[in-house]
Amino acid sequence: MRFKHVFSIIGPVMVGPSSSHTAGAVRIGRVARQLLGRQPEEAEITLYGSFAETYSGHGTDLALVGGLLDFDTDDERIPEAFAEAERRGMRFAIKPGSGTMPHPNFAEITARAGGLEASVQGASIGGGNIEIYSLNGFDTGCSGYYPTLAISHEDRVGVLASITGTVSRSGLNIGFMNLSRKERSGAAMTVVESDRRPDEELLEALRKLPHVERVSVIDVT
Repeated sequence: MRFKHVFSIIGPVMVGPSSSHTAGAVRIGRVARQLLGRQPEEAEITLYGSFAETYSGHGTDLALVGGLLDFDTDDERIPEAFAEAERRGMRFAIKPGSGTMPHPNFAEITARAGGLEASVQGASIGGGNIEIYSLNGFDTGCSGYYPTLAISHEDRVGVLASITGTVSRSGLNIGFMNLSRKERSGAAMTVVESDRRPDEELLEALRKLPHVERVSVIDVT
């Protein structure tokens, strides 16, 4: 758990009742929405542990759907998230899962729209904070505490160097970086947490790099 200050424990400004089961859940939903890059047309949500046992009473289901609609933690529309999703044409299904996960407050989301798919596995670790364990099936994630680049690319010589060089030339400071690949010379993902949100010029430069397939910005700070 990476708590930064006392407000990380108290929790953010939010629609309750729980920073762990509501505010954290909103942020996990937003990560999935932003990884997809647009409002989902459909979403599948699987809950584990405490989330699966208490989601209705704590509003975790409403919070996750609200996050998929890109609501922030203090958005007064969260209690009406199901109705808002229906108005926007977003279909969703919520179900409990089985098995042991890294944290009791754990959710898995798969969202789809326009032929694209994004999947996220994450936990609400307290005080509205989250920890993302998997992005699009890759064993890599982020804290949700900093603006984050999620870059899908081929595993090729020089790709990582071109990514870090492009980020450096933009003046963006890298606070954390991780690369995960599914197989040698296959699909890979690089995650970069930075001190500020990347601008459109940097995003466009990254998208033009050889072997880079997709660039998403995750910013739920």
